[in-house]
Amino acid sequence: MYEDKTLICKECGNEFVFTAGEQEFYAEKGFVNEPQRCKACRDARKKRRQRRKRVVHCHLRSLRWRSKGSFPTP
Repeated sequence: MYEDKTLICKECGNEFVFTAGEQEFYAEKGFVNEPQRCKACRDARKKRRQRRKRVVHCHLRSLRWRSKGSFPTP
């Protein structure tokens, strides 16, 4: 039913294969859109988002400490 499909990554412009197995998985999960990025770009994007989330969390945590007056100020 499904056949391998060659797609172009919207981030790096390289071709990647959207395999029949991946297409079946997408259909089972109810995903309607094909992937837009290759695996390498998806992984890099995920890593950037995780790093950004960690930085925001640390910043918010320091603000909370300052508001309680227990955070040492220079």
